[in-house]
Amino acid sequence: MMMGQASYMPPAGGNPAVMVVGQQFMAPYPVDLTILRKMMTISEGNFGVTDANGNIMFKVKGKFFSLRDRRILLDAAGNPILTLQQKIISLRRRWEVYRGDSKESKDLLFTVKKSSLLQFKTELDVFLASNTSEHNCDFKIKGSWLERSCTIYVGNTSTVIAQMHRKHSVSSVVLGKDKFAVTVYPHVDYAFIVALVVILEEINADRKDED
Repeated sequence: MMMGQASYMPPAGGNPAVMVVGQQFMAPYPVDLTILRKMMTISEGNFGVTDANGNIMFKVKGKFFSLRDRRILLDAAGNPILTLQQKIISLRRRWEVYRGDSKESKDLLFTVKKSSLLQFKTELDVFLASNTSEHNCDFKIKGSWLERSCTIYVGNTSTVIAQMHRKHSVSSVVLGKDKFAVTVYPHVDYAFIVALVVILEEINADRKDED
């Protein structure tokens, strides 16, 4: 497993392979995940991620006393995989993502920020840690905030690596929970995709508060 680095491997047979967090989070077939946004509780956290069979894959918890600006992505056993932290002083809502529970620069994997300050539709740029110039993004997220949907692309291309849409259910209406169905394309790091969706939702939640 690569430590402290991320990589994008060119398409093989037209199918891009993307490893950012680790090879153990890649599969040779599409991975369907359900992301459930919950009301924050100390025991469960504010996001739960399950596979197509309902098995817990990840949980996301906020750090106490800093619920708005820091999240920890945990595996099913509760081990920290990624730390997602928002830079407080940032006009474009910049998030930095580190390996494990680290906040050290050597463990930075990627950053996410809004493509522009004013947006009618959500558009985020993703830069791998090795892309220090940030002239061109490595990945791009385009979404509709009202429809709660998004598509994740390789850079400024039309190559799709994952898609998300909102799932409507009785529980989402009655209990105030949001469900999102995410399809991660083959050979794409699904822990990376989950982190991107969580950041997208946090930015959208901030936008809702502003409205």
